[in-house]
Amino acid sequence: MPELPEVETVVRGLRTVLPGRRILNVRLGKTDFIEDPAALESQLPGGRIVAVRRHGKFIVVELDSENGRRQATSLLIHLGMTGQLVTCPTETRILPHTHVFFGLDDGRELRYTDIRRFGQMRILANGAHESVLGGLGLDPLEASEQEFSARIRARSAHIKALLLDQHVLRGMGNIYTDESLWRARIHPRRLGAKLSDAEVHKLYRVMRQVLNEAIRLGGSSISDYVDADGQPGEFQIWHRAYGREGKKCSRCGKTIQRIIVAGRSSYFCPGCQRASRKIRRKRTPR
Repeated sequence: MPELPEVETVVRGLRTVLPGRRILNVRLGKTDFIEDPAALESQLPGGRIVAVRRHGKFIVVELDSENGRRQATSLLIHLGMTGQLVTCPTETRILPHTHVFFGLDDGRELRYTDIRRFGQMRILANGAHESVLGGLGLDPLEASEQEFSARIRARSAHIKALLLDQHVLRGMGNIYTDESLWRARIHPRRLGAKLSDAEVHKLYRVMRQVLNEAIRLGGSSISDYVDADGQPGEFQIWHRAYGREGKKCSRCGKTIQRIIVAGRSSYFCPGCQRASRKIRRKRTPR
């Protein structure tokens, strides 16, 4: 599933071409992932795109009010597991599983392709996305270290679960959580409330480092993800924990292992990311 760096990469790409463009028409294929298909077809044509931004893993496309003749609206998009959002000339070959076409006034189209259709798309009155998404947590790239520390230490839960919880930090996912914990040398089953000041400081620093590096390299293309121009990311080349079960740790040479934490596969190095004594005792048969 696209995480914060992938969504941010798509948003930055769209931001270079969409603001100022007017939507001329909307064509739909399969619509089971769209909350109100008729609203998209009737309310978006004629709207001028004024901004594109990211909120966690959501893409928010804001449109104007057409000189007051219509209500300002926002298009809220979640890419799900396999969603792709690209701009291209109208004559570009249509890929299979392309379900939404937004015709633009510059002769291009904004196309949404989704093989599994686990994404989401809905239209909202401008500003309503704040109430819809208001329950999400802090943005990892905007939160201060003090805010981050307070959220991590507020609950006695595994640090992996806390980082994945969208009500704690919006936008984090399995890839960048595993990579951050590996860099910070923290076991995924350590309790957030039990981390030392030094460990929280290091985790905050390396998490932001990992996210910014991933954005700079266009995200991680594990399966279907591409940016707004249809190009894959490159950060997967630099993964040191995620998906590397059975391979040697590049730092200490121990074998990367996989366990389940918070219902998700978690990749870590048992040499660099030592479990607490309590965790080790639970895993040792009597």
